Amino acid sequence: MSHIFSFEKLKVWQDARVLVNKVYETTKNYPENERFGLTNQMRRAVLSVCSNIAEGSSRTSPKDQADFYQMAFSSLNELLNQIIISQDLNYLNVNEGFLCRVKIEKISNKINALRKSTLIKID
Repeated sequence: MSHIFSFEKLKVWQDARVLVNKVYETTKNYPENERFGLTNQMRRAVLSVCSNIAEGSSRTSPKDQADFYQMAFSSLNELLNQIIISQDLNYLNVNEGFLCRVKIEKISNKINALRKSTLIKID
């Protein structure tokens, strides 16, 4: 078995990774003309959530860690906006949108908790 990095142990990263798969699976069904628009933006946003959590966990300064967790949270909000727009455009039905929102809310709560616990180290 290969080495497990610290970010891989974080439940929030694991949850975000599941969300990546969900977004990729969902956007496969979007219209072809959205491939370089909404599909690309949603995929980039959800990847940014995972990537910023991973990168933040490797930083040695609590402030740097908190900054990356804040970026992950911001990307998650960007994704939520794109989910809402996808529903408005009828690319996503209400049930799919609701399930995404539930996952996003759980992940955002975990990111905020991680960020707050990191900021406590600064004080």
